[in-house]
Amino acid sequence: MYYFYFHILKPVFEISILWFVFYQILVFFEGTRAFLVLRGITYLLIAFVISQMLGFDTLNWLLTKIFAISIVAILILFQQELRQGLARLGRHKIFNVSLEEAELDAIIEEITTAAYKLSRIKCGCLIAIERSVKLNMYIESGVAIDAKISSELIQSVFTNHAPLHDGGVIIGQDRIIAASCLFPLSDNTNFSKILGTRHRAALGITEHSDAIVVMASEESGEISVAAEGKFIPIVNKERLVNLLKSLLMSDNKIKRRKND
Repeated sequence: MYYFYFHILKPVFEISILWFVFYQILVFFEGTRAFLVLRGITYLLIAFVISQMLGFDTLNWLLTKIFAISIVAILILFQQELRQGLARLGRHKIFNVSLEEAELDAIIEEITTAAYKLSRIKCGCLIAIERSVKLNMYIESGVAIDAKISSELIQSVFTNHAPLHDGGVIIGQDRIIAASCLFPLSDNTNFSKILGTRHRAALGITEHSDAIVVMASEESGEISVAAEGKFIPIVNKERLVNLLKSLLMSDNKIKRRKND
């Protein structure tokens, strides 16, 4: 009886382990160029399995050759991503940890305080808050920081003539991940010509992800929030705090339910 159950359950365990490992690899490389290649290889693998089941010998031979070439191509073309991925592997969190409400309140307070202090001195800022969609592609374009979120640090990054003031800051969970990051510019044809590059970058990253962006204009000192490819007007600090809470608290509750 034991022998029978072992041979029945063994393939199930093996498939489950392989699925989990492959899924974590996809999540790990999400937001990088390598992720697109891995997704393409997944489609090829599915096609290979189907062709074997249907007995298409010629297609099997062709896909086998493509897989062999793909492995070599990946090692050559994506050696930088592979090195960065292996370097991050030791500190990578397999499961996202949700923040306590008090922690989230403290983070929002640090971000809003920094934005308003920078706006008073007409110093522009661009702060992207990562949500469910990873921003690895944009993180890699900047300078790694990996520091605790603080108003003082954010202000020092965006101070005029500071080495990292160009580009944007990316915040993930309870850390400032990177600064001087390059964001994609919005290609919205209805975008006002009066608004500058910082506004286009704020909209652009929200068009390519579900990130929330807090920005201050260098010209006017006005603060605004970009989300889902749209600007949300901010009239005072209380409005900014409440808006960030409403957007981020809902994310946090969803993550908490998943972890429970």
